Amino acid sequence: MSQLPAPVPQPFGAGLSTTVSSAAAAYLDAGLQGADNTRRAYLSDLGVFDRFCAERNRCPLPADVATLIEYVTYLADTPPEPRATARPTTAPRPPRKFATLKRHLAAIQKNHQLHGYDSAIAAPELAAVLDGIARLKGKRQKQAPAFTVDHLKQVIRGLDRATPAGLRDRALLLLGFAGAFRRSELEALDVDHVHLTSKSLLIDMGSSKTNQYGELENKAVFYAPVELFCPVRAVLEWKELLGRTTGPLFVRLSRGAAGEPSRLSKHRLTAKGINELVQKHFGAHFTAHSLRASFVTVAVQKGQSNKAIKNQTKQKTDAMIERYARLNDVEEFNAAQHLGL
Repeated sequence: MSQLPAPVPQPFGAGLSTTVSSAAAAYLDAGLQGADNTRRAYLSDLGVFDRFCAERNRCPLPADVATLIEYVTYLADTPPEPRATARPTTAPRPPRKFATLKRHLAAIQKNHQLHGYDSAIAAPELAAVLDGIARLKGKRQKQAPAFTVDHLKQVIRGLDRATPAGLRDRALLLLGFAGAFRRSELEALDVDHVHLTSKSLLIDMGSSKTNQYGELENKAVFYAPVELFCPVRAVLEWKELLGRTTGPLFVRLSRGAAGEPSRLSKHRLTAKGINELVQKHFGAHFTAHSLRASFVTVAVQKGQSNKAIKNQTKQKTDAMIERYARLNDVEEFNAAQHLGL
């Protein structure tokens, strides 16, 4: 008796394509694909996995547990390839973070789901290997450092407010810090998202990392006593220079002729550009995430409640505040200093 061929797996939800409306199909696709930033990261990770499998003659879809074990071992032991656009450097590339390994596996699992395959991600053998990597390599993540308010003020003093670059950078740094913004949120801001009220500058928020469903959210930043360091005045001055009521709030600048200041462009400043801007002014070991981490750190030091902090950061749990606050310096923040000895 001949054996029947195994059924060919179908993409998740494929059977609905002819039985639901085009609008319903679009919602299904959006739910499957997830957030834009996550999708971009997954596509990049899957490219690494596909090359790994091709070079070793392994099957990426469906991938067996042995392939996944070899892959996470490769990720843990091999520094990532430099990006094609990266500047040449002789410095060794740092190893991948443990969280990066988990993200690669999440991308593989999602890809299996979308193509109708079960994945071996939950295999106990793979879990044991990951536990071994965590024990031998460590799983502490390198965190963006926080800057102090004095450091921020020093940077702001050094900006030339007579130039578009100085006005833009002042507005972005003060708003990013006072609003506890992620760089993706700063990138997405439009001019008409910003409204002046009797109490504050209110910023309407679209979807974000913790609000992927576009619920109505906003942030508020307030006047500061010193005009130079005031995020409200800084943003209003920048908006006045832009001279428009729609379009991106923060834009790239095009170089002017020799001796002339940079000119405004119509192109949105990217998340990468925001990161480079922060590093330009604070130093290479800082990142755009330092704006957000610094807000949380300063707020905790000032005795603000977790609820008040979460109202601005939009974090969902108190545990995230503990994770974001950069209070791990054992000499600077330690109860042993206050024992009365």
